[in-house]
Amino acid sequence: MTSPQTMAEKILSQKGNKPVYAGDLVVVEVDEVMIVDSIAESVFQVLEKELETTPKYPERVSIVIDHVAPASSVNVAKSHQIARAYAAKTGVKFFDVGRGICHQVLMEEGLAFPGAIVLGSDSHSTTYGAVAAFGTGMGATDIAIAAASGKTWLRVPESVKVTLKGELPAGTSAKDVALEMIRILTADGATYMSVEIHAGDRFTRGERMTLANLCVEAGAKVGLVVPGGEILEQYAVPDWVYPDAGAKYVREVSINLSSLTPRMSIPSYVDNVEEVSSLRGIRVDQVFIGTCTNGRLEDLHAAAAVLRGRKVAAHTRLLIIPASSQVLEDAMKDGTLLELIQAGGTLGTPGCGPCMGRHQGVLAPGEVCVSTSNRNFIGRMGDKDAQIYLSSPAVAAATAVMGHIALPSDL
Repeated sequence: MTSPQTMAEKILSQKGNKPVYAGDLVVVEVDEVMIVDSIAESVFQVLEKELETTPKYPERVSIVIDHVAPASSVNVAKSHQIARAYAAKTGVKFFDVGRGICHQVLMEEGLAFPGAIVLGSDSHSTTYGAVAAFGTGMGATDIAIAAASGKTWLRVPESVKVTLKGELPAGTSAKDVALEMIRILTADGATYMSVEIHAGDRFTRGERMTLANLCVEAGAKVGLVVPGGEILEQYAVPDWVYPDAGAKYVREVSINLSSLTPRMSIPSYVDNVEEVSSLRGIRVDQVFIGTCTNGRLEDLHAAAAVLRGRKVAAHTRLLIIPASSQVLEDAMKDGTLLELIQAGGTLGTPGCGPCMGRHQGVLAPGEVCVSTSNRNFIGRMGDKDAQIYLSSPAVAAATAVMGHIALPSDL
């Protein structure tokens, strides 16, 4: 008889066909391998020159052009060209410029699901834990091996239990919960661990994606949100996914949502989190609403609700980049995009945009940006002397209107 298991232990035991616990090594079948454009050539090189093979299950491999989409230079265009040719040659799934950010796309395409193992060549592949998939990021060599063999090996991670209690007050969001969680755990407080989030029936799938997405900013190998609420309506969740009562955790954290206020991560560490109310008045040059953290339709709705009938401050730029073509289409249909543009926002191609500082809105020396993304390291979005503050879409929108850091209630 097995001892009680955490969510990570349950999934890896099922996929590895034997009971495993934290610290064990396990070989598991992989349900999906995701390759982004910025690392694609390196993956192909390992597959073709070192392993001398092609993906074993091409139907389980996806290439997504999202990090620099559309191409920003001839060299990037050549890289995209190589990726398109590789996909055509091998039959792997291919999502070209404009389809959107890898994590959003895989969710929309149903390629991440409860109990699945999803490996991505992007660190924020923890996002798939929103639907109880074991999603984790890996480098080019490990991704290539997984594509070639259909399997990967893992050390079963220890788990941190995060329990959410109470209800969020008006004006706060899942992004504020995620930032508070990272503040408590710290940037390396969950290194190579599973952050197991007990949220009950709270939160939409998109909000759960925000929670799981930020787990890697505490160093986590995986972020898993225990299924509940609309996840049970959207997916067939197997009983074996759920953690057992009495499972062993290396740390347990409780967050009282009822007392939470809007949060902001200030330069230049994600776990450097303060209350937005204490930061009012800091002049802002650019506001960016988008990314795999907060570029979904509900995020655009939150921003539009704040911007409705208002205008962006004269000295502030507002960039709006939907997370996918589906988000873009839905925002067009319901009038959200029109409201954002009428307020003074500028629309970008669905994808990562300026998040990693390569195109579509990089920052100049000394500029200040409020972004709904997940990282604010020095040089992350452009010049090393630029400063990045991370916030929810509603706070970002209010800041765009005021031209300095502000709360929606300040308008």
